[in-house]
Order: sequence, then C-alpha cells, then structure tokens
Amino acid sequence: MNIATVVVDVPAMNTDREYDYLIPEKWSGMIQPGMRVNVPFGPRNVQGFVTDIRDHSDYDSLKAIVEPMDILPVLNQELLLLGEWLTEKTLCFKIQAFQAMLPAAMRAKYEKVFIPRDQQVLEKPELKKIFNQKGEIPWDVGEKLNLLTLLKREVEAGALELLYKVKSKGKKRTVKMIGTALTKEELIQAEKQLMGNSTKQKRVLQYFIDNGPDICIKKQLMQETDAGDSTIKSLLEKEYLFERNVESYRDPYEHHHFEKTTSFPLTEEQTNAILPILDAIEKKQHETFLLYGVTGSGKTEIYLQSIQRVLEQGKEAIVLVPEISLTPQMVRRFKSRFGNDVAALHSGLSVGEKYDEWRKILRKEVKVVVGARSAIFAPFENIGIIIIDEEHETSYKQEENPRYHARDVAIKRGQFYQCPVILGSATPSLESFARAKKQVFSLLTLRKRMNNQALPSVEIVDMREELRSGNRSMFSTKLFEKLQDRIKKKEQTVLLLNRRGHSSFVMCRDCGYVVQCPNCDISLTFHRYSHSMKCHYCGFESRVPNVCPECQSEHIRYFGTGTQKVEEELLKLLPEARVIRMDVDTTSRKGAHEKLLQQFGDGKADILLGTQMIAKGLDFPNITLVGVLSADTTLHIPDFRSSEKTFQLLTQVSGRAGRHELPGEVVIQTYTPEHYSIELAGEQDYDRFYQKEMMVRKLGGYPPFYYVALITVSHDEVMTAASVTEKITKFIRPHLSDKAIILGPVASPIPRINNRYRYQCLIKYKREPKLNETLRKVMEHFATSGKKHIQVAIDVNPYMMM
Repeated sequence: MNIATVVVDVPAMNTDREYDYLIPEKWSGMIQPGMRVNVPFGPRNVQGFVTDIRDHSDYDSLKAIVEPMDILPVLNQELLLLGEWLTEKTLCFKIQAFQAMLPAAMRAKYEKVFIPRDQQVLEKPELKKIFNQKGEIPWDVGEKLNLLTLLKREVEAGALELLYKVKSKGKKRTVKMIGTALTKEELIQAEKQLMGNSTKQKRVLQYFIDNGPDICIKKQLMQETDAGDSTIKSLLEKEYLFERNVESYRDPYEHHHFEKTTSFPLTEEQTNAILPILDAIEKKQHETFLLYGVTGSGKTEIYLQSIQRVLEQGKEAIVLVPEISLTPQMVRRFKSRFGNDVAALHSGLSVGEKYDEWRKILRKEVKVVVGARSAIFAPFENIGIIIIDEEHETSYKQEENPRYHARDVAIKRGQFYQCPVILGSATPSLESFARAKKQVFSLLTLRKRMNNQALPSVEIVDMREELRSGNRSMFSTKLFEKLQDRIKKKEQTVLLLNRRGHSSFVMCRDCGYVVQCPNCDISLTFHRYSHSMKCHYCGFESRVPNVCPECQSEHIRYFGTGTQKVEEELLKLLPEARVIRMDVDTTSRKGAHEKLLQQFGDGKADILLGTQMIAKGLDFPNITLVGVLSADTTLHIPDFRSSEKTFQLLTQVSGRAGRHELPGEVVIQTYTPEHYSIELAGEQDYDRFYQKEMMVRKLGGYPPFYYVALITVSHDEVMTAASVTEKITKFIRPHLSDKAIILGPVASPIPRINNRYRYQCLIKYKREPKLNETLRKVMEHFATSGKKHIQVAIDVNPYMMM
C-alpha cells in the first residue's frame, strides 16, 4: 500500500487524469484519500488531491510525493465520488470539481502550523518538549525534526490541530493569553522576592495564586488587576509568566443576540405536508419532496421541525437559501432554534470567516449548515436531510466551471445518504413542478397562509393609459395615492424596481446615438453616483460626454430608471417620506445589507426601495403595500425562461405584503398588462401559469420537454469564431439521433465581449446516450489542437442564454 493516485492541480485536458506517486517510508500509513499533497509534476511542484491508495502501479519508475499538505483528509470518500460525478455531468476537469468543494482560503498560498487544542495537552512529556512554551509549531519545523508522524497521531487523537495560515487571505484570529508554569508555592515565593514598590506585579501574581495557573485573556487580566503592559512585560522577562497567542473563531454573529424559539403548533395543512417527510426520515429512505406553498404559508416551520427530527437521530442538515438576500433573516431563524449547532456560509462573510465556519463543519462542531449555493458541499458525513428554499432561483446554478446546479448535487448526495431532499417554493421552476406531476418528486401543497390571512389584492396599472392621461411621473396615480395613504397610517411600503436586463444608458435625442462599450457589443450603463459610464461585462469605464460624438448635439442624456433616480423623485413628491434604498451601491460594504434591513424592521423608514434583492424572504409585519415600478423589463430578455422569471419575481414580491395582521395591497405598473405572466401573477395563480407556459414550451421545444446544451465559441476574429462553431456543429450532428435539434451556429445575443467575438449553437434533445462523450471529444480537440486563442465553453442545462 505505498502508491497514491493523485489528481494534480493543472486544469488542462491532457492532465485531467490520475497519476501514480510513491509514498515515501516516513509518510507510510499517514497519507489517506481526500488529503492534499505536494507532488513533483514536470519541472515544478504542484498541489494535488489523493483519490486512492494502492499497492502496485502499472508504471515502473515513479516519482515520490514531496510532502502531505493536510494531516487529515479535507474531502471524505463521498465527496471524492461526488467529484467524479460532477466531472462527468458538467464536463469540467476533476481538479475544478474538487477545488469547488473547499473554501477560498484553502485555495490560496498558506503556511501550516500545529497548535494545541487546549493547555492540558502540553502536559504530555513528548509534546511539552516539542512546544517548549511556544504557542505553535510550523509544519516545516515538524518536518525537519522528523516529527510529522507523531504530530499526525496527536491530531487524530484530537489533542493538536493543523491550521492553515493563509497569506494575504483569511488568517486565524488570535487573542493574547497569559499563564504561569509555576506552582502555587513557587508563586508565593516569587511574590515575596518582588521589591516592596512592585504593587501591581504582586497583584498579578496574587491573581494566579487565588485563581490557579489556568491561562487567561491578557486584556481581562489587565482589567482585573489594573496592571499595565509594562507590568506584564516585567513578569514575562522574569519568567514568572508566559504569553501565548491562542486562536479564537471569527464569529460573524458574535454581536447578535438570538432569542431562543421553540416549535410552533402546525396547522392541519402543515401537518399533512410534514408527515411524509418525517416518515422518510424515520425509514431512512431517499425521496425528493417539492413543498409548493403560497408566500407566508409557513414553509420555514416545516423545515425547522424536520431538522429537529434529524438532529434527534444524531444526523446533520444542509439548508440552502438563495444569495445573500435571504441569509440574515434565515440565519436568525435557524440560530434562534438550534443555537450554536448552526454554521453559516454565504457571500456576506469574509474569506477568514468562511474558513472558520467550514472548519467547524469539518470538526463536527456543528450539525446544521445554512448557506448559499456552495454550502451544498459542506463536508458532513452523516447527512439526514437537505433543504433548498426558493428552489426556482437561478442563483443555484453556477455560471463557471464546474457548471453545476445545487438541486442536482443535493439529490445526488441525498441518494448517497438515503435521506430526504426538500425543494421549497411558492413558484416552483417548471422543471421541478413537471417532475412532481410525473411523480418523480413527491408534491406537498400549502394553499393557505399561516393565519388564514388572505393573499394581498393586486391591481395591474397600464402605464400607457397613464401617459395618455398626461401623467409623466414614474408613479401611477393609483400607486401615488396609496403611498400617501400608507405614510399617513404609519404603515410600510416596499417598492421594487425590476432592473435586470434593462439599465440606464446614454442616448442622443437628436440622432438616436447610444454610447456603446468599445470592447463589447452592448451599451454602457450610466452610474449616477460617480457620474460615469461602465461596461458590466469587461469593466471599461468612461466619463459621460457633454455633446453627442456622432452629431455634436448637446441633447445627450441618460434613459432608463435607476434606483437613485426613483429615490430623488420620491423625495420630491413626498418630502416627508423616509426612504431606505437597497441596490448594488448601498449594499456593497460588508454587513450593509443586514444593517439596512434591520433599520427597516425597526420602523426607521416608511419605504424600502430596491432591486431584485428585496423581492424574496422579507417578513415584516408592517408592510401593507408593495409597488412594482417596471414589471416588464425581465420579459424582453432573449431567454426562453423570461416569462417564468417575470411571473416568479412578481409573485414573490407581492407575497411581502400583508403577511401578519394587516391586509396587504399590491400595485404592478406595466406597459404590457395583457401578457399572461403579468396577468396571472396579479391573480397569484401558479397552476394556470404552469399550464399556459407548458404549452408555450412544448411548441418551442424547450425544457422541461427537452434538455438543452449550449456551446459558446469565442475568438478575437469574427470569421474564426463563426467557422469553428460551424465545424463543431457538423461534427456533433452524426453522433446524435434524428430527434435531436441543433440550432445555429448563430452570433450570441451579446456578440462581442472584451474584444472577443462570440458564436453559439444550442442542442435540444430528449435521450442522447452519446452526447456527453461527443461534447467531451469537442473539448479535448480544442484543448490539444494548439489553437490557442479559441475558447469553447459548454453548458449543459444553461440558465444564462446570453
């Protein structure tokens, strides 16, 4: 058993396989699958993941592993298998699949140190000698002294821990601790020997005589004995005391107080929905449940009580929530119910905080993980339930390699651990709902709100009529009257500006010239706060011109409505209104998101104005009005899911109103009130929307009737991009059945990004056993053909069609 198979960190097609390496005698028995190792590869040393240990190799002369990078595996056996599956499913490299499972801090450059888990450990003679009053031992010192096997044994026994000190990224947070190695008698003797005027030094020694030799936080010691830095320093020099840096976790929620909550009694509907889930937990069987419940129907309570049952069995739970927007409120609910058993992983945390939370999971110090997409890879080994809230959200799909969907990964892990997976949503994705209708998923339905509150009444306002009647403001007469009324009644309003796919651009009113990005075929976005124009694809930035570059006219101005513009108009029309604006500019700072929502929850504002990020998960009792300023901007994106996304967004944001005692109202402003997605969102009728949209999808041959795969080719010459896409299409065609449809090659909806021209072809298919193998061949060909400037990206089941 002295051969390790290793996947090396060289993401290229011709190195995407396992290599055999000899395990040197000194590491024998120490190296395990799932560890990272440092191995020679060509002229340099690279990192790699051990996937297996064998006792023979088909090759004669093998290089040896330079050194292990971990003491314990960072990926368990199940995650290694999951990596294999991801590689096959998403056509990525194996190394990319493994890297995606680790926190960013572990992908950086780092130095490694051993630290004791507690002070008692250092009483062991062999460790006392090694550590010799030091707080840590660097890895390379351990290696030089041939101590790694001993240190590994102590790590496995839980006495020591191997820490990654990440350079430039997250580091361990430490606190200075003071202790004494002297006995009580020695301390009394030392105190007597101090000069008569050393009162503060005597006081410090007296503290240890009274409280015993346990080490304590330096700051605390100084406060309790009124000693200064110089006092402590003198005692350290005399070797009566020692100082040590001890790690303390960065807790992103350390200043939060979470009121303990207990289970709520369930309604009859909730009881009927939770029984099959509890049954699957008891029987330890895998089943995927689609929990389809209107907004405010109490889905979260079902999640919490299901997790409670799983924890009682000594198992673990993963809960995914979309993006950062849901996380503060969601984390609060879980922390209040399960206390310190909860770790949170989301984009609002620093690199170091994420690393600390991930380590808590690896060390089995927590039982529940709440997080965004990547939390699906939490390194648990005894999962009892996986929950995906708002399962229809597109942010669960990763847009770069590995291009996985968290829902697919959840189901795969659920099958491995034989545990239930719950997908929850008020507006499920068409694919999930179609699977539930075909009984691939089990459908659980909640049709009523928790307190039998009525769903809010929705009015759809035709903005064309408003224009005809002379109202040029962004607020319809109806919405404006209701806003005034809410401010009078001291009730709160949420205003959603539907911005995606439609932003402020600069245009000349005389000749119609629109300022474009010089590197991409897309108009520049006007940013009011910096009075500049930016390209959101390549980052190009320029000042706003005073005259039109085409016709020299001075009538050049920006079009489109940004949140800042809406805020200005609001304050002009309603100067007494207190407005909180939430958009990319106001929430870019760490913790800003939570702070703004907290202010709104505390009633410090009348109106919460924002983009998509405010549409989901908010639950405030005083919101009685929701206004949607531009319902149709998501409708006109070149994407077969645009109607579905519009319906989901409008239904979700409408659900923020009237969730508690007070009844809610919604006003949706639109230029296309006759479109079925807007009409049916107004009626909150998902079932009719599902039937209508399924007809449209069937006619167009789109999911869930077909699977799709998108191939995008980019090159800095337009003809090359087009001809390569043409060749790829010709190569694929004979490998597919007659039932598969290939659309293209055609220029992408955004034909040029960062001076690279983009062409694409779309494959629609039902069952094509040879497709994955064929697509792999395409990738292999372009990776090894030496045509350096061609980039080929393949997305199976894409969510971004642009």
